[in-house]
Amino acid sequence: MRVGIIGGGAAGLAAAYELTKQGHFAEVFEAAPFLGGQASTFEVGGGQLERGYHHLFVSDTDMVELIEELGLGDSMEWLESKVGLFHGARIWNFATPMDLLRFSPLPFAQRIRLGLWTFLLQKTRNWRKYEGITAAEWTRRHMGNAAYRVIWEPMLRGKFGDHYDKVSMTWLWGKIYLRVASRKGMQKERLGYPMCSFGTVFDVCGERVVEQGGKVHVGVGVRRIKIRDGRAVGFTAAEHGGEERDYEYDAVIATTPSYVFTRLVPDLPDHYRNVLESAQYLSAVLMILVLDRPLTSKYWLNVADRSLPFVGVIEHTNMIDRNLYGGHHIVYLTNYPDRDSELYRKEPAELLEEFVPHLRKLNPDFSRDWIVEYHHYRVDGAQPIIGVNYGQHIPDHRTPFGSLYLANTTQIYPEDRGTNYSVRMGRQVARMVLEDGDSYAS
Repeated sequence: MRVGIIGGGAAGLAAAYELTKQGHFAEVFEAAPFLGGQASTFEVGGGQLERGYHHLFVSDTDMVELIEELGLGDSMEWLESKVGLFHGARIWNFATPMDLLRFSPLPFAQRIRLGLWTFLLQKTRNWRKYEGITAAEWTRRHMGNAAYRVIWEPMLRGKFGDHYDKVSMTWLWGKIYLRVASRKGMQKERLGYPMCSFGTVFDVCGERVVEQGGKVHVGVGVRRIKIRDGRAVGFTAAEHGGEERDYEYDAVIATTPSYVFTRLVPDLPDHYRNVLESAQYLSAVLMILVLDRPLTSKYWLNVADRSLPFVGVIEHTNMIDRNLYGGHHIVYLTNYPDRDSELYRKEPAELLEEFVPHLRKLNPDFSRDWIVEYHHYRVDGAQPIIGVNYGQHIPDHRTPFGSLYLANTTQIYPEDRGTNYSVRMGRQVARMVLEDGDSYAS
């Protein structure tokens, strides 16, 4: 079979890898000048750093399997994570049950109650029981108003902004259930990272696709998908400012956000289009600081204080060896705003100046001259908003047009977006294409 793939992120490359591995032809088109999407990298201090922070949980077996298949397994390391919570003008340890017991902003009885329900969520496999209730309502009812006010509401507001009270409890269940898989008993969380970088993993995946007989294009965007007699027969693509060219295939896999897909296929039936258009996304805005010294002692710092203009502080080099980046310390400051928000529209220099005073709340000694360099990264369609009964509104991978498939983050459920689930989905959709292939292969 000949399969055209729109998007060179984790899902698109995994699909192409699976197809070419099984002897079929796959051709990948990525509009950006690099592969890997948010897991793509740029150079810092002689090393490769992800544009968006990335790590793996112990449960992320699909991504680990791909890394092994690509011959990069020796680069994987599993490291202890240092987790904290910023609340009440201080950083609290928040990695173990004992840390929770010492968290004095909550009354002791509330700490016990919070710990008990967190434990029960970790042991609950039936996520469907949480689909019809919001995280806000469930946590208030079961963990108490104090726990909701101090921990969950600030974090939900930080992650989902004005949509915080509409998010399904299934989403929060997934976050809690996933994290426990990276712990054993009372041990601290262990996270995985390929020391060659995630960007290298996906670059090598692209190279393997070519070695297996496929093709990979970067800097080439797809303009529209061609439909003939009720099925996809290819698409039109072009380099930026270049001449358009038609490509023909037996099947097409699109890994774009839903709102992009509707532009590529303007004649979608109303019922499917309505499902796609019901999907709401938040963008990701990241400020990456390269410092000459550490900012905090934590790898992952949740910010439960909405007076700070960022929701998370991920200090990459508090887990990953800073010598990979010329001895520099790497800090990600992250937000998930709407595209029409002021924060989204700010220029990088403006955003940095807004952030600097708040960094002193995390470390009173922080000084502007600690910053060696900084980088700003913004991506649209980064975080789908997972509302109640979300599972009833997920678009099928098989679209209403034959031989046309959709694979994007709105279809990852009940898990949240991430490279592991994108890789799993990409390979699954590739197999789906092959299962259906007998009916339309040329």
